Amino acid sequence: MLLREIAHSRAGDKGDISNISVIAYRQEDYPLLERELTAERVRAHFAGVVHGEVVRHALPHLGALNFVMQRALGGGVTRSLALDAHGKSLSGVMLDLELA
Repeated sequence: MLLREIAHSRAGDKGDISNISVIAYRQEDYPLLERELTAERVRAHFAGVVHGEVVRHALPHLGALNFVMQRALGGGVTRSLALDAHGKSLSGVMLDLELA
């Protein structure tokens, strides 16, 4: 199952940092998100894109996880030569992650 089947995402960016929240559609799916979406797994999913640390913040009462990814935007939106490197684009990539 793809992550997008049980969750949606919101994203933002500041400089070379991408911030992505993954929010379960249903509260009962949150434990699966918490178990499957580790910082390490997210960093591996973004291999070649995220070159820095990934930190996960759990928000269980909201049914959400927030990931702060350093060195994720090719030096920053205004410095990158990559097309559409904004954090919002990365949130779509996040939802393509395959869950067990």
